[in-house]
Amino acid sequence: MSPSASAPRPVEVELKYRLLVDAAGDHYLFAEELAGFTAISPVRSTQLEDRYLDTADGGLARAGFAARLRQTAKGTTASVKALTRRSGGGGVHRREELEGPADRTSGPRDWPPSDARSLILEQCGDAPLVEVVTIRQLRRKRKLQSAETIVEVSLDEVDVVARSRVVERFVELEVELVEGHESALDRIEKILREDEGLTPSTASKFEAALKAIQVSTSKRSKRAAAFLALIEPDGEQPLAREASAAPDVPAVADAPEAPRTAPMAAPEPTKSAPDPASKAEEPADSKTTAAAEPVVAIRQTAPSPDTAPPAKDGSGPAPETESDAPRLVVGKTPGVLADDHLAEAGRKVLRFHLARMLAREAGTREGKVPDELHGMRVATRRQRAAWRVFGQAFRPGRTRAHRKRLREVASRLGAVRDLDVLLEAADAYRADLAASEQRAIEPLLRGWRDHRDDARRLLIRELDSEGYRRWIDDYSEFVRHEGLAVAPVAPTEPHRVRDTAASRILAAYEGVRAYEPVLRWADVETLHELRIAGKWLRYTLEFVREALGPEASMLIARVTAIQDHLGLLNDADVTAHMARSFLVENASELSQLESAAIARYLVSREREVARLRRTVGSPWRGVAGVSFRRALGRTIAGL
Repeated sequence: MSPSASAPRPVEVELKYRLLVDAAGDHYLFAEELAGFTAISPVRSTQLEDRYLDTADGGLARAGFAARLRQTAKGTTASVKALTRRSGGGGVHRREELEGPADRTSGPRDWPPSDARSLILEQCGDAPLVEVVTIRQLRRKRKLQSAETIVEVSLDEVDVVARSRVVERFVELEVELVEGHESALDRIEKILREDEGLTPSTASKFEAALKAIQVSTSKRSKRAAAFLALIEPDGEQPLAREASAAPDVPAVADAPEAPRTAPMAAPEPTKSAPDPASKAEEPADSKTTAAAEPVVAIRQTAPSPDTAPPAKDGSGPAPETESDAPRLVVGKTPGVLADDHLAEAGRKVLRFHLARMLAREAGTREGKVPDELHGMRVATRRQRAAWRVFGQAFRPGRTRAHRKRLREVASRLGAVRDLDVLLEAADAYRADLAASEQRAIEPLLRGWRDHRDDARRLLIRELDSEGYRRWIDDYSEFVRHEGLAVAPVAPTEPHRVRDTAASRILAAYEGVRAYEPVLRWADVETLHELRIAGKWLRYTLEFVREALGPEASMLIARVTAIQDHLGLLNDADVTAHMARSFLVENASELSQLESAAIARYLVSREREVARLRRTVGSPWRGVAGVSFRRALGRTIAGL
């Protein structure tokens, strides 16, 4: 018996509210208590990609259903939801929903058995499925409980994607009944209904996305219009009024759509690379800022050229306010999936680490907490590594300026951070010395502090420059918009993560293993080169960690162990060289006591270099041994 003829289908019950004020949703997401419900889980973030599918003639919509393929780091799920909602008023939504496992690389007949699969086959038969719309979400969620009733509060930051371009963004607050009594939702609904920063959402995300495509494209999408006609046969529904209240979205050309059979391949932005001028496609941002970890909404320090008001003297933009600053929204991880186009996987990584870089800029400028500058520098390093891993997927002429400026910023940050490391290590060494010895080594540290202050002044000058601010604006637009500057690829050319990651990882690993014959006699310079090779292997694994599976974490940990060992060796060697140079250059100005104290510090650093060279074998075996190679083989075989 088909699921439609059997027992009643599961019913999804939830409250849905659209945010009118940026921060309105955070209050409920991070609340420890809400209408008698108490938080029983931390806030968790996840990246979701939903592709809504139907037959070319709308067979599922005609029957009153919407089919969704949801892609996450854990796999693919098929859901079938009823388009007809039984609403109790306000923001309450009730509708039937079926779910089951799916596979993006095959059609429904090849999916594992489930009620969702059966219903799709019942309504569509052998007719091919085509993509109607894609929705990407950053979901932050937590569970709350009151007696026997459990609800899940989620804040969804939604991107509506058409032809690989974001045409609408909005934020929704949802409270879904997980288990227990539906009547308990009434208490929460009363609070949400009285919040002026929220408005009841009268449409599903699928319907809102279709309407967004209609109102935001210069050419009306025939496919979207056809599906809206099936969903809204009696003319404009509350959905249309809701969409009209949303922020205006600049026009985006909607190219004629050719039917594409489901499941969909990775996005194909390479067939027609958008012009940089199209970066104005994005509406005024309506993202929210997280109040606690994990950080998911990060404000830029540079003002948006579209929102920053002119200065009173007309010379340029006025100093930005917090509300003027554009934002980058990221999750706890970049969210790279095996089926991602290589360019878009790289864009995810760049966006993730640019957001982290910008989040650390204020602390770096203030200069009170060295870890802020360290975090900003790490983020620039990750971005430079991402350009090395994914750079070939982009047009070099269109991205050269981004890479060049990033290199300059990283250099300024590195000059300060390297001296911070020297000073931290020297302070730790000095802490165990007698007071007289501490005073004797002070000239060396004073000289290093002077160099650090000079490097910091140059860094702040760079961050304050108009060129840096323009770069942040342009670079942020680049990482936020799919399809920009993507290099063209032939249909049969490998262009997905699953097609290319294995060879890239193996090539990086070959670069590390090549040092095996010389490791026993390697000098410091050779070991530094090995450290760099290990760094590229680590980054290549890290960037696609979610697509590789659970063993990837162990592999990354072992590579990190040898990289950290060699990093300590490099720091000790650099410190020894700088101490020696200081003694030579300042010999006439130092007292005998000072020269002797600094010399003893130099000797201690040289001994540390020798110790780290002798003990490199242990972390090396962690990456060169057969267990690592076998785990690496299993990991890339799963792509």
